[in-house]
This record gives sequence, structure tokens and C-alpha cells, in this order.
Amino acid sequence: MKNAKLNKTKLATSVSLILAGCVALPAVAQEEDELSNVEVIQVSGLRSSIQESMGIKRESAGVVDAISAEDIGKFPDTNLAESLQRITGISISRNNGEGTQVTARGFGPDFNMVTLNGRSMPGSALPAGGGVPNSRAFDFSDLASEGIRGVDVYKTGRASIATGGIGATINIRTAKPFDAYETGLTANVGVKGVHDTTNRVGDDVTPEVSSIVNWVNDDKTFGFTFAGSFQQRDSGALGAFVNQWRVNPFDGTVPQSPNPDVNPAAGAPVVLNNAPEIGQLFAIPSDLRYFVADRERDRTNAQFTFQFAPSEKMTATLDYTYSKQDLFEARAEQSIWMDDRYFAELTFDDEVVATPIHITQERRDLAPRDLGLALQELNQVNENKSLGFNLEYQVNDDFSLVFDVHNSSAEGRPDAPYGTWTNFGLGANVVRGQGVDFSNDFPIMMVDFDDVSRGNLNPNGMLDQDDVGTSILDMNFSSQDTEVTQAKIDGSYDFDEGSINFGIESRAMESTSLQSLTRHTMGNWGIENPGELPAGSLTPLNLSAEFDDFDASGIYSEGFTGSVAELGAFAAGAYGFDFVANNPFATNRTIEEDITAVYFEFDISGELGEMPYNLLMGLRYEDTEVTSIANISLPSAVAWESNNDFNVRFGSDMQDVSITSDYDHLLPSIDFDIEVVDNVIARVSYSKTIARPTYNNLSAASSVSTPNFPTLLSDGPTATASSGNPALKPLESDNIDISVEYYFDDTSYVSLGFYDKRVRNFIGNDQVEESVYGLRDATAGPRAIAAIAELERLGIPLSDTSLFNMVAAMENNIDYFSLTDEQFEAQFDILPNGDDPLLTFINSKPVNNKSANIYGFEMAVQHFFGDTGFGIQANYTTVNGDVGFDITADPSVTQFALVGLSDTANVVLMYEKDAWQARIAYNWRDDFLNTTSQYVNEPSFTEALSQIDFNVSYEFNEDLTVFVEGINITEENSRTHGRTSAQLWRMEELGARYAIGMRYKF
Repeated sequence: MKNAKLNKTKLATSVSLILAGCVALPAVAQEEDELSNVEVIQVSGLRSSIQESMGIKRESAGVVDAISAEDIGKFPDTNLAESLQRITGISISRNNGEGTQVTARGFGPDFNMVTLNGRSMPGSALPAGGGVPNSRAFDFSDLASEGIRGVDVYKTGRASIATGGIGATINIRTAKPFDAYETGLTANVGVKGVHDTTNRVGDDVTPEVSSIVNWVNDDKTFGFTFAGSFQQRDSGALGAFVNQWRVNPFDGTVPQSPNPDVNPAAGAPVVLNNAPEIGQLFAIPSDLRYFVADRERDRTNAQFTFQFAPSEKMTATLDYTYSKQDLFEARAEQSIWMDDRYFAELTFDDEVVATPIHITQERRDLAPRDLGLALQELNQVNENKSLGFNLEYQVNDDFSLVFDVHNSSAEGRPDAPYGTWTNFGLGANVVRGQGVDFSNDFPIMMVDFDDVSRGNLNPNGMLDQDDVGTSILDMNFSSQDTEVTQAKIDGSYDFDEGSINFGIESRAMESTSLQSLTRHTMGNWGIENPGELPAGSLTPLNLSAEFDDFDASGIYSEGFTGSVAELGAFAAGAYGFDFVANNPFATNRTIEEDITAVYFEFDISGELGEMPYNLLMGLRYEDTEVTSIANISLPSAVAWESNNDFNVRFGSDMQDVSITSDYDHLLPSIDFDIEVVDNVIARVSYSKTIARPTYNNLSAASSVSTPNFPTLLSDGPTATASSGNPALKPLESDNIDISVEYYFDDTSYVSLGFYDKRVRNFIGNDQVEESVYGLRDATAGPRAIAAIAELERLGIPLSDTSLFNMVAAMENNIDYFSLTDEQFEAQFDILPNGDDPLLTFINSKPVNNKSANIYGFEMAVQHFFGDTGFGIQANYTTVNGDVGFDITADPSVTQFALVGLSDTANVVLMYEKDAWQARIAYNWRDDFLNTTSQYVNEPSFTEALSQIDFNVSYEFNEDLTVFVEGINITEENSRTHGRTSAQLWRMEELGARYAIGMRYKF
């Protein structure tokens, strides 16, 4: 395990503050029903709850972790994902410093199933910066913690649980009226003021308000619960990033233009210091960018639940859950492009993939080039709705039935007419020369400023609005709307030694993704129109003054902020376009899945040689039908227009292309535990689980490219295409868990577990020879065959030109010798007909062709130190895989590698005595591969990150509690890199969040 770096000054200060308030409110507690097979992370800070949770862990079958609230409205963290990261084997991804999605034992968000009260939840995750929504993942930042009763994490498969999670199935439990310990009316109101240290222009303190009202009649036959919360957060972000790293084998030179029209010094040698060896991989960045962003987030949550028990045998529950996030971001960038034409000097490091740590470029054609000054804006709404009905019926003392049905939706959509993500390009042609220093943690951008040579307005040796002109306006529209309708019946028959459980389920999912890019060309990067913007529309920005955690001295720090809405309206009037994202959708895709499942479980308990044991065996059968629909402009023909020139013809109307496939699975599971000696319990579990492909891989759409030569004159297909594959199968995993637990005191235990997942059907790309859209091949049909025969008869040499000309002559009944080659090309297009064979494409498509093994250890300890009030919980998880990314491999080859694999650790120090409750929690995640395609075939690695959070509360009486909390109090920052750490992809300053608040219970 690598040591996580901490800011010692901030850490010492924060720890002193926390200890002064009496440390540590731990993660703990557990709802008393439905969770007989649960390992619980205590969150109440009460020692009795710790002891109870340990008892549940001891008696459980299988591996199930849980986090529960001590009481309604008292969840341990402000975000569910941030609570889940405390669980052994769980790590999270963050956006804007806040937990969003969950990785379980190395499996990322798309391979974990999220349920709400046992019901499958849809996901809707829009990609940052525009692009096509593809993810199945649920975004936990949509849900506030208020109103959530608990979260259960099932790490091993179970026949009674819906499929879709290889890493884990995560069940969110909302509060219900009959959960209350008291009848009558109870209410809990919380208020909080939050200070985000990253905030630049918003409110320094933003409000969070929550309330839960619960009423149950005296007979406990009817009740309702309402939980609502509103949270506002103003924050900021700043950092640096590189768009592209181009990696190639070194041949003794670096790329530069040989054209003297654009490079008067063409052929002039580039000075190379510490040059790579011949054949060694080396990387060249395309650019360097700084960014500053101001963000606003409003989050609204509500839950309504009604319960009615007309008799002791029947309970009906009707519930509705709603969440909404309104997201806004105003962002400014400053950038330089490192054009291949102008390299003057490069100094490389000594890494296995050589990276220039010092770059100098000179403008050799005498005219300064542009400094990029983009302004960007995010306008997005995420909205989730779930309506469900549940009926429990106790048929007799031994037999019970449960009927459950729900309809749930998740939608991400734009919140402005000009799209989800808008980029307003600006340029100032003031760069005579430029350079970058990558030798330290923070990259230093250097600019040789010149605002005279271009003839800018009012040249004064400094960047101002008179130097700036427009370039392009990109308006990205992205939306995803996913809906799930599910109905199921579960039954249970009890007998002396255990029970028999069974059920049947029907689930229908439909997800529609839309994406378009509307681009308008305005000026020419400030070359022809400097000073065109309305006076005062740009606000000067000193970038070097913004960075607190990095040494930004020496950077070129002059930039601007501005309003995309105002500038877009100006540009629309000046250049004559509508400021609306209204281009036809490049992606209009719907994926439908209809799932039918039945399951059977056998649950028994007994003794083997006086050793108590529990055995849970189950089998689930599941049948899935997939329908993929793409709305596209369908190709109608591939026209043969000259010797080796072809053109794809399209129809005038958009059409739906629909492809259907199906698959089924038998999924067994078995959990066994036995107390081998007093207080020592051994467990073993086996299960088979599946996780379905992401939506982009299931697309029915194909894009086709033209052939480059006639088929009859080629050795094989010359036409290419790329497509999705609706016939893809889910990933299948055989899972084994083995663990031992030793309970050595009333509230103390240690555990050690091993898990192994053998996964098949990972998705890779393959080249498949097949027809696409029924297009036919005019170069391989009867006309082409007859033309070849005629050319042979006439003794004319066979070539692509003579073949085209002869087919055209015979098709149009003219003399082959009467026209020149140029006349044939100008006058005739040959279209395929029904006699021609189908055109064979080399189609690049996703296929199930990879396997991998993921395995690791989970270690945990819990202990309270006598009556001192102090306690500790700690865990460590290793995650290993047999398929990694080879950073020295050929960059032209696509690699398959497992992403998200990293070790994790947690330490929670707890204190609970009298009226004080407190906790300080440390979370660490090691570095990991986060994608294999950051740019073409280039990887991105997320560097190790740690975080410290705390919470201190004081209970004045049974009703009133005040608290203070801090998140990321050492203000650790995030960084990603390419093949080596010198190849910066992105770094961002992350700050702390502090809150003070109170809860009052009526």
C-alpha cells in the first residue's frame, strides 16, 4: 500500500479542533427487520447498537454489509455514496468533491445494481462536457441522506435478488410509518448552514433544511411518513488539464510541418535534450489548459409513504420517492495549442515512455497565433421518480405472500434552450512564442506576448478585451430518460428447521438517449475581428491568484470570465443564427429490456457435530429479451462513381432500425456458515451473477464507410463500418467468498475474508465481415462479371478503370471506345440492383471475447476500549486482476484492461459518552486505471487519494441536538495522468466543506 500524502498543518489543526470537541460519531446501526444476513457499520455512536450490529454479523448467512440511521433523519453523512465508502470493499467516484457513484470490489458503477426498497432503479448519467449518455449507473448524489432509513450492500449473489450487479447489489431503504417505535405524531426538523471553501462568487454559507413527519394511529393499523429536504450548494473549481497526449515510437525526430508556406523554418532542427532511444515510445501534448469554474447545485428530495394494516395478516404500503438536482456551472478556460509546426526545443524525462518536461515553441511565420479563451456553461436537470405499492399477506402461521409493483423513472436533460453544455470559443492572437514546464506537480504555461504584429486595437503589451475575438460556438444537447416497471410475487413457507422461499418477477426497462451538437462558426480566433465584443462583456481574471495549493508562480495568468448566455445572444444577432441547440440528433437510441424471472430458495439451520450451521441454497432462472432501436437516416445505396471512388447515398427521412435478441440464465447460489469453535465462525459462499452491457454497446445503429476498390479485383472486403451489437450477452461471473470471524469481546471482533470472481463475456472490439443495412455491391454482381468477360474477349487489360468503364458502357448501351475515362467518370454513376450480392463490410463491433479474474482480501476490526467511550473500526481491502494496461504497448493497438481496481482502507475513531457523540473517519483509495480510451488508445490513471471527515454532536436533551461536521478537512486534491505520471490529464484543487446545524425532534 502506498502512503497517502496528507497536509500535516491542516491535519494537525483539524484534529486538535475535533479532539477539543470529544472525538467520533461512528458509522453503525441497523434496522431490526429484514436483515438477518447483514454485516452492519454502526452509525449511531451508541455502544449498545455496536453490540447489536456485531450480533447480526455473527448470525448472518452470506456477505451483506449495511449502513443504517440511528433514528429517522440522522444518517451519518450528507450523501449516501460518502457513507458507502466506509464499507469494506466499497470505493466511490467523486464529482465536485462529492460522492456520486460506487465501485464494489473493483467493479465500476455500470456493473452494480441499485434498488430502492428492493425495486430495481433506473440510472441516468449525462457525460460531462456533452457527449452520448451510455451509463446504467445510478447517481447517489441525486439523493440526500435525510429520509433514508438505511442502505444494504449484498456482495454475494442471492436467488431472491434482482440481477444486474456483479460487484454488488445496493438496496436503499426509505423510512416507513410502521418503522417508528412510537404511535402518534412525531417529527424531526433539521437545519444546517454549509460553507464550501472552494466557493468564489456564490454565497459563503448556503442552507440545508430537512424535515420528517411520521404519524401512526394507536392501533398501528394506519400511518404515513413524509420526508423532505432542500439543499443549496455554491462551490468552485480550478485546475489544469491536457486534451490529448499523442504517443508514438521515436524515429529520431519530432513532428513538424515541412511546408514552407506555414513554416518558413521547415527543416530547421528541433533541439532535443535527453532524447528518447530509437523505437522508444514518446508522448507529445496537444495543448495545456487552465480552468476556473463556479458551480451552483439545488437538490430537492421528498418521500411520501402510507401504510394500512386492516388485519394482523395484511399490510399494504404505498410510497412515492422524488428527487431533483438543478445544476449550473459557469466556466472559463485559458489554453495554448502546441502545434507541431513550431517546436523549437524539447527536454525529455527518463521514464519508460519519454515525456517532454520542458517545451519551447516559436512562431516562425512571423504572425502571432491565438491564445484560447473559452467560456463554457452547464445547464442540467436530473429528476428521479418512483411510485410503488406493496401488499404483505400472512396466509397462515407458516405461509406468507408479498406482492410488489412499481414504476420508476430517471431523467437527465438540458435546462437551457442552448443545450446541456455550451462552449463559446474566443481567441486572442497575441502569442509570438510559448512553452510549458511539466517538471513539477503543477504545469507552468509560458507565453511570449505580442499584441502589435496582428494590428490589434489599442496594443498596450497586455491582454485586454480589445485583443479578443470570437471563433466557434458549440451547443451540446444530451438527455437520457430511463423507465423501469417491475412486478413480483414472493412467497415463504416456514418449517421447524428453516423455510422455503420462492418468487416470480416481471421487469421492463426502456432507456432513450439523445445527443446532438449544434456548431456555428463566428469570427476567426481573433485574427479578423479583435475587439468585436460588447464593452464590459468580459471580466479580467488573474489565474495565478486563484491557485492556493499549487505553486503557480511564473504562469501566464491573464484571462477572462464572462456570461455564455449574454455572449451567445450577442453572437446570434451579429452572425445571424438562433441561439438554440436545434441540430438533428446524431444519436437517437432506445434500448428496451423485458425480463422474466423465477427463483427458489431453501434456508435451513442445524448442527454438525455440535457445531451450529446455517445453509441458504437458491436457484434463479431469468429470461431477457433486448430490443435496440436507432432513429437514423438510413443509407439507401453505395454508388460506384468512378474507378475506385464510391459514395454512400442516404434516404431523405429518418427511420427506425430495430434489432431484437434474447438470452437466458440459470443462476445458482449457496451460503454456508458454521461455528467451528466457540466464537469463531467460518463462512463460504458461491454464486453466479450477471451484469448487462452499457447502452452504447447495444446500439442498433451502424456507420458505414465507402469501399476503396472494386470487390472482384480485391483479395477481400474493402468497405468498413462500425456499429453496436444488440446481440451482446451479459458479463457472467462465478463468485466464491471464504471468511473467518473471531468475536473476542462483547463489542469486538476481527474478520478476514477472501473473494474470487471469474468473469466471462467482457466486451472487446472485433472485426467482423458482414453485410450492413442490406446494402448491395455493384462491383461484384452479374454486370461486373459480364464486363470482365467482355474485357478479356477484347484483350483489354483489366483494371479498376477499365472495369468501371465497361460496366457503364454495357449498362447504358454505348461503345466502350467512344468515351474517355474522364467522360465515363463525369457522366455515369453505377447503382447496385437486386441482382447484385450484399456488400461485405469489415465491421468493427463490440463482442463478448474477454475473460478476467478479480480477487482479493477483506480485513476488518472493531473494538471498544472498556468504559472509556472510545472505539475504533478499521478495514482494508485488496483488489487484484489478471488483465492490466501495458504502458509500453503499441499505441495503435486497442488494449483490453480492467478498470477501477484499487486497494481501499478506512479507519473510524469513535467516541460516545453522556451527551457527546463524535467520529473522525479516514478513507483512502490507491491509484487505479479509470479508462483505456482517454484519447484513442491512451489510458488514464487516477492517483491515490485520501480524505478525512469528522462529525461532533452534543445532545442538550432527548429532543435537541447540535452538531458540527467537516468533509475533506485536509483539502486533498485530485490528479489523473497518462502512461506515466508526467503525462498530466487533469488536476483539480479540492477544498473542505464545513457545516453547523441542529436537529429537533417533536
